[in-house]
Amino acid sequence: MEDVAPFRVEIPEADLQEVRERLARTRWPREPFVNDDWQAGANLAYMRELVAWWLKDYDWRSHEREMNTFSQFRTEIDGYPIHFIHERGKGPNPMPLVINHGWPWTFWDMRRIIRPLADPASYGGDPADAFDVVAPSLPGFTFSSPVGTAPANFYTAADLWVKLMDRLGYGRFGTQGGDIGAMVSTQLGHKYPDRIIGAHLHLLLPMKPPYPEPADFTPQEAEFGARTQGFMQNGSGYMHIQRTRPQTIAYAMHDSPAGLAAWLVEKRRAWGDTRDGLESVFSKDDLITTVMLYWLTETYVSSAKHYYDGGKADHVHDRLPVVEAPTGVLQFKGDVILQPRKWAERYYNLKRWNVAERGGHFAPAEKPDLLVHDLREFFRPLRG
Repeated sequence: MEDVAPFRVEIPEADLQEVRERLARTRWPREPFVNDDWQAGANLAYMRELVAWWLKDYDWRSHEREMNTFSQFRTEIDGYPIHFIHERGKGPNPMPLVINHGWPWTFWDMRRIIRPLADPASYGGDPADAFDVVAPSLPGFTFSSPVGTAPANFYTAADLWVKLMDRLGYGRFGTQGGDIGAMVSTQLGHKYPDRIIGAHLHLLLPMKPPYPEPADFTPQEAEFGARTQGFMQNGSGYMHIQRTRPQTIAYAMHDSPAGLAAWLVEKRRAWGDTRDGLESVFSKDDLITTVMLYWLTETYVSSAKHYYDGGKADHVHDRLPVVEAPTGVLQFKGDVILQPRKWAERYYNLKRWNVAERGGHFAPAEKPDLLVHDLREFFRPLRG
């Protein structure tokens, strides 16, 4: 296809050797806190254990080979390099679907849902539910790099994805996402309702008023408000740094793989449903591969750019519902932000609403079966 080139992940051995050398020279900080529950940040004993595994047992090449079993491509749109997986559906009439990751995720967090969505029959499903799955890396993330000083945020990504789907030959398509990816899907459903078959979200983040109010929460949803408030008070420091001074912290993130790992792994533990332990959800290899994708592509600071560039409001029109495209919601009680249904019914053209008891912020990696099931159910009546 014109302007779209096949892509393979092929990291030079010298880059892998450099990571090992830097890890071996890690200068570990003291831990002058009681920090057994990570209350002061990434736990020192665990980080030492993770780096020891990284040096002795971790094999990047095995994960690279797995990545290259997916159909990957690169293209350039409006000066932005775009990397994406494109898995064609196996069924009578696959629906085009863009699935969107967030931060500190990568496209690789979507791997457990891509093939079940594209080839449902091979995973116990109905071929009629097949999707043509497009899983892009957000601008400035991993292989969608490097980016320059032009904005890189959720609303530029939404515009780029419409052009990407045009380039791939898709007129109308569905979209799904969490975290920044939820904002991309929300913007698509807001700005391009004529192009969006449906938007499926597992995190609800308003782009403009009306915001949720205390009266919107039912007694059964009281824990939602408490959880969201607790996150904003005690877990959102990273957000303020990346919104205001991402370049300053980038010098540390780009110089120390152990430091980058601490910054990213702490979010996995805090935001995922890790009540049974971090590695009950994310293996050491899962955690390290995420860090390696950021490290090897040198994209920490350009991923943080989404926070720095994202605080504008002139992209949202004054109308209700804000999201006109049919919208499905699956919130996970282990996520960091939970919203009330009453507000969602005003804000979105809400067609489906579910709340899962288990699962957290990284739903495609944590609870892929639940997410795939809900996506199939939501989009089934929207198929032409």
